[in-house]
Amino acid sequence: MAVTTNKVLRLTFTTAGGKTYSITIPDPREDLQKAEAVMDTIIQKNIFLTSSGALTGKRDIRVIDTTTNDLYDPPQI
Repeated sequence: MAVTTNKVLRLTFTTAGGKTYSITIPDPREDLQKAEAVMDTIIQKNIFLTSSGALTGKRDIRVIDTTTNDLYDPPQI
């Protein structure tokens, strides 16, 4: 049995088609003060084109930290 933790940074944008588009970055640095500026650059440079159009705005920035507790380890054969 093992306990594992996982942390990701999720940048969520709005698109020209009125939908949302998220970029998930695993193991983000603790110093996340520039995440908003990075989102602005991604939008301004039109780096990503989604199925619902270009990214047009910032919707959300989240650090998601999960802990998984594996309660059963199958016997090794």
